[in-house]
Amino acid sequence: MGWRGFTWTDGEGKPVAGTTAWLIDSAESDHFAPSTATFMVNYRVEDLHALVKVLREEGCNVLERVDDSEYGKFAWVIDPEGNKVELWQPAAGQ
Repeated sequence: MGWRGFTWTDGEGKPVAGTTAWLIDSAESDHFAPSTATFMVNYRVEDLHALVKVLREEGCNVLERVDDSEYGKFAWVIDPEGNKVELWQPAAGQ
């Protein structure tokens, strides 16, 4: 599995809180299952549980599992093309 990260900067190039990261996995991995893609988009969200509730109410394919870790809360949804999308609410202070 490989990843690349880019630190966010303001208009003057000074670092600000945040990083954009790309994670690419091999076709043999099941990290992105049930999707068969070798990538996954991750969206940073403000209120994970509220968003998951709204997505389910709208009929989106939200996976049942919600993780809570030292890095924050995570949930996953499958987009209309079958790609797994990660939703992440950072831990307090991140």
